[in-house]
Amino acid sequence: MDLFFGEGMSGRNRKRFGSVTGTVVELLPTIMGGNRTNGCVMLASLEDREGNIVNFIVSPSTYVVDFETLAVGMNCTFWYSMDAPAPLIYPPQYSAVAAAQEKNGRMVSVGYFNSSLVNEDRTLQLNLDGSVDVRTTNNQYFQGSPSNHNLVVTYGSSTRSIPAQTTPFKIVVLCD
Repeated sequence: MDLFFGEGMSGRNRKRFGSVTGTVVELLPTIMGGNRTNGCVMLASLEDREGNIVNFIVSPSTYVVDFETLAVGMNCTFWYSMDAPAPLIYPPQYSAVAAAQEKNGRMVSVGYFNSSLVNEDRTLQLNLDGSVDVRTTNNQYFQGSPSNHNLVVTYGSSTRSIPAQTTPFKIVVLCD
């Protein structure tokens, strides 16, 4: 029995997310399936700290934290679903689920949070005090509980406990 999903959560809406942090070195409109995307889909090339290039497809469904405009030279983290198919090409290419510019004093966590608002690897617990802004990816107020959802969590400081605890600035629910 998986205790993390002890309340009957089957895990069918749960996704595992990987991330890559680096510098955006190129942003180009893409062609998908032989058709131009008319600028709605971009290919972002990211150079990580080891000098490796990773490409991300940035589509209208990609949530960009604080709706910031991505630009060449920007230090960013991109998250992708580890459960989604990816072509076996070099450099690797993933569909971006979320992206965030690296900023001092701002932390971003992307992942599944259970009914106790603890993330899947049990490193972060969210404390909601009524002042936390909970939205959907299109910036509408989320009308339910953020527990048992995939979330993009923006926060500042956290405790040194295990799991670390924080009261986030903002939560964005990745509705499937």
